Parts: sequence; structure tokens; C-alpha cells
Amino acid sequence: MREWWRDAVIYQIYPRSFQDSNGDGVGDLPGITRRLSHVASLGVDAIWLSPFFASPDRDMGYDVSDYTAVNPLFGTLDDFDALIAESHRLGLRVIIDQVLSHTSDQHSWFKESRKDRTNSKADWYVWADPKADGTPPSNWLSVFGGSAWHFDAGRRQYYLHNFLTEQPDLNFHNPEVVDALLESMRFWLERGVDGFRLDTVNFFVHDKKLRDNPPSDWTDFPTNPYEAQDHRFSKTRPQNIAVLQRMRKLTDEYPDIMMVGEVGEAGRQIDIMAEYTSGGDKLHMAYSFEFLSHDHTAEHFRSRISKFLDKAPDGWPCWSFSNHDVQRHATRWTKPGGDVDAVARQSIALLASFPGTLGLYQGEELGQTETDILFEELRDLGYISFWPEIKGRDGCRTPMVWEHEQTNAGFSTGIPWLPVKAPQAARAVDLQEARNDSVLHAYRSSLAFRKSHPALTQGATSFLDLPEPVLGIVRSQGDTVLTCLFNLGERPLTLTLSGPALPVGPIHAEVDGLTVSLPAHGYVTLESDGPLGVVADSAGRSAS
Repeated sequence: MREWWRDAVIYQIYPRSFQDSNGDGVGDLPGITRRLSHVASLGVDAIWLSPFFASPDRDMGYDVSDYTAVNPLFGTLDDFDALIAESHRLGLRVIIDQVLSHTSDQHSWFKESRKDRTNSKADWYVWADPKADGTPPSNWLSVFGGSAWHFDAGRRQYYLHNFLTEQPDLNFHNPEVVDALLESMRFWLERGVDGFRLDTVNFFVHDKKLRDNPPSDWTDFPTNPYEAQDHRFSKTRPQNIAVLQRMRKLTDEYPDIMMVGEVGEAGRQIDIMAEYTSGGDKLHMAYSFEFLSHDHTAEHFRSRISKFLDKAPDGWPCWSFSNHDVQRHATRWTKPGGDVDAVARQSIALLASFPGTLGLYQGEELGQTETDILFEELRDLGYISFWPEIKGRDGCRTPMVWEHEQTNAGFSTGIPWLPVKAPQAARAVDLQEARNDSVLHAYRSSLAFRKSHPALTQGATSFLDLPEPVLGIVRSQGDTVLTCLFNLGERPLTLTLSGPALPVGPIHAEVDGLTVSLPAHGYVTLESDGPLGVVADSAGRSAS
């Protein structure tokens, strides 16, 4: 029997920004439960909850101080149990974040570990002596700027932090650490979760010898110096595989559980996704930042998918265009003065044509745009030293907008933790429900079409050889051949078909016999009895 997570659509909820139920300006678990009917109405299969665990919130919950406790800001364990029950009643699986590569410096494990070099958890974190001149043990850099090493005066040693200073890295070479993390995962499995999203999954294991990272292949020195290194020794070590295998062994004890890993690595993302999901004994699937970038070319989509399918024929990918860490794709892919709604409608039709599992981020079903956050409004301080070249992640984390005439667009009756601004409120759910041509209805249509056509979920995948900006994806199963065509550009194009084909599903194009006219950001899916040839007019130049 085919596993539920294959071909599933997973909707990411950022709890802090989804729905506030008590007027404190911060979203919470009861608020999520209240709005689950909206999520279910999209036709998705599961929700992914970003961290709601106990945390001092130096990194908005990604600095966990207790893996098995709920942050009172979000509610209680009873609230979580109620959320699970309502999700399952609506037919939604529940996936929760697991931030395992590091903890908060307020975690009891770290408080014990930093006391001295002989306590029971002395080796639970990555500690190392200074060099003779007092400098850090290696040249490793933090994602958020500066050295990845912080000196602790009590132990007179450095500890490793790949992210904030307040996020010390756990030592995965110590089996006791892995044992403890597995037990925390078991706690949530026993409460009924259906899977885990593993944060920074390739960061778990470090090089024991603490060898320096070599420089990356850069031409212009990057805004963030972290990108100037090839992180060969600080992450993505071969020993990571054994850790993933232990996690897979745990989840295999429970029926219908899955793990999806976040791969953060420049240049090798597809290779790592393939390695971590092949063989059936590690992750069930993985995703990377390949499609969370500014590259919106047909070649980029075609080459990344093809490479994964070639590298890991028995692996499984998860593709998404937006999440809580990157600029929203409706903004990222829309040219100045362009049609945001057209880009958003095409985006879901495009994503729905991809093989694998799909990820959506809250608000993208509204065509939500990036919020312009002023310096004094910043809450995410991770990248503050790079402002304004890197503006941080607050712009994609602003609250969901529900009812346009309500205070804060229905998110909260209090002062929201991040502002609800007019451009975002203009995309409220109630306004889009009332318009048949809205982005919201386009999302429902595309997801329903995908679910009703096995060729899109289980079929073979190939690509047509077409010039930019046209992407042609062929999904076939048995006698069914679906040819999905997308004009990723700003000008209309005309295509000529080799034989008859029937338009099916959502369409933003004109089909007249063997001629297909694609407007800017146009799309169409064509069903034919066999392979369909497609030729772009004038070698791909725009139609006059």
C-alpha cells in the first residue's frame, strides 16, 4: 500500500503568526485549532507546525530549552492534544518541528554541561580548547555572522554554535545525546504526531578533528561571510548517516510515520537530499532551498528535479517555493510593476505538476507578499548585523489575515508581535473567498486537479526541450499523458503542438487546434493519447 506522505501536500503553520486566541498579540495552539477548517478546505493532507516548545525565544523558538514542554506563550499540552484531535477529525496529519542540532543555552543539559569538565553532561555539547594564542579551535563561521565558537570563562573552553551564541551545538558523537533526543521524539510519537520535520538535518555531526573549512568558490565576496566557506568539516559529515538511521529505526516502530529533513548547504543540496533519502533506511524525504531562491528559470526547475530523480531513483523529494526563512515567492518572482496574482496562480499550478511531496507556507494561498519591515519593527535579530543588505526573516513571518475589516485583519484583538500592514490585509481570506478568480480559489483548483489525476502524483516525469522562458513537464501513467506548459516570462508566447490534445484542469491560456497561446505567467495542462511534441514560435521569441 502506498504511504500517505508520498504525493502529500503539507501546509506549514508558523504558530506565532497564525491566529491569536487570547489577545496577547501572539498566535497560539488554540488559535491554530480554530482555523484548521480553512487549512482543510485547501485540500492539503497534513500540517507542519514550526516550534511551539519551551524557549527563551532568542531565535523565535528555534532555541529549545525543553523538548517535551509547550511554551506557555502558545498554550499547554492539553491545547496540543486538542489540536491533534481536531486535525485528525478533519483528515489532516500533524508534523512537528524537531530542532535537534542545537539547544538553547537555557536548556538544563547545557547549564549542567558548562559547569565544569567532569559533570555527567560535560561531553554533551561540542567543547574545545583554545589555540595557544587564545583564538578559536577552527575557522568555522556562524550562519548569523562571526565565529561559530564562543569562549566560556567557567570551562576556559570554546563551545560550538552554528547559529546564535545562545544556541550551543549538541555533540552527536556522544551516543547518550542521541539516546536522549530519540526519547524526546518518542514523547511526541506517543502523543499522536504523524511525523517530524528535522531542522538543519545536515548540521548534526561535526568533524572530530575540528579541521578548518576551505574557502568556497566565490567571485565577489558575499554579504554574509558564512557563504565564503565550503563547510566541509563543520557539517554534512559521513557520520550523519548513522544518526538518521537510528531516527528511522525509531519512527519505524510506529505506523504511518514520516520524517522530512531540511538540507541547508550551498552547491550540494540535491546530492545531500538524494543521499539522505535513498535506501529506505534514513529520511523518508528531504527538501532544500533550491526552489526557495530568486532563480525562476525553466532550466533551474528542470535541472534540479531531473538531477534528484537521476541521483536517487528510490529516494523522495519535497518541493516548496516559500517558508518562514525566505522572502515570499509572490514578491521574489514578480517583476517591479508586475502582476502578483498571476505569478501566484501560476506558482501553484507549477508546483502541482512536480513529482514528489509538496510544501505550502501559510498565506501563500492568498498570494501574500513580503511585508516591508522597518528597522525599529525588527523581531528577528539573527541577521541584524547585515542590515539592510539582509533584512532578516520578519517580512515573511507577519500574521495571517482573515477578515479585512476586523482589527489586525482578524489575527488578534491586541497589538500583534509583528505589524499587519495594509498591503497584506488587502489579501484577507474573506475577500478572496468572495472572488471566483482569487489566488485562494486557484490553489484549491490546482490541488484538487492534482489529487484527481494519478499521473500527477504517481506518474513518470520527463521534460520537453523548450527555450526559455517556457517549461514543459510531462507526467505519464499507463495510457494517460499529461503535458504541463508554463510561460515563466513577462510576454505572451505561442506554441505549436504536434497533434491533438485536450486541455484539462486549471488553465490560463488559449488552445485553438494545434496552437497554444500562453500569456505572461500562463499555464495549461494538455491530455493526449501519446507523447506530444511542442515547438515554440520563432525559436522561443515572443509572439507578435
